[in-house]
Amino acid sequence: MKTVLVVDDDPFIVKLISINLEARDYSVLTAGDGKEGLISALKNDPDLILLDLMMPVMNGLEMLKELRQVSDVPVIIVSAYGNPDTVEEARELGIECFLSKPFKIEGMVDTIDIILNIDSLSFD
Repeated sequence: MKTVLVVDDDPFIVKLISINLEARDYSVLTAGDGKEGLISALKNDPDLILLDLMMPVMNGLEMLKELRQVSDVPVIIVSAYGNPDTVEEARELGIECFLSKPFKIEGMVDTIDIILNIDSLSFD
């Protein structure tokens, strides 16, 4: 079972994502801010992180910078904050993709499936 860490300060978003990922047999961990998310990522070694940018205590970009010092876990940014400079900085730190809020949950889960199951894809 693959584990996804959802880091977002909006409880509704966290619940929506968690329910849909669990329905696809993912294990889901959650954190309400970047500091909590960083601690969870380092402790639990998830297979993928869904990361909001605008959060209290430590924002998503700060968390990503800290995380990249020790891990290359796939990260998908999920945020309503789409400042081009911030998005570019996140891309330079190695995110898989940027999904804008509001998003279609089916598209998000399909993207996660593709990223985490890339070995099973065939291009013949």
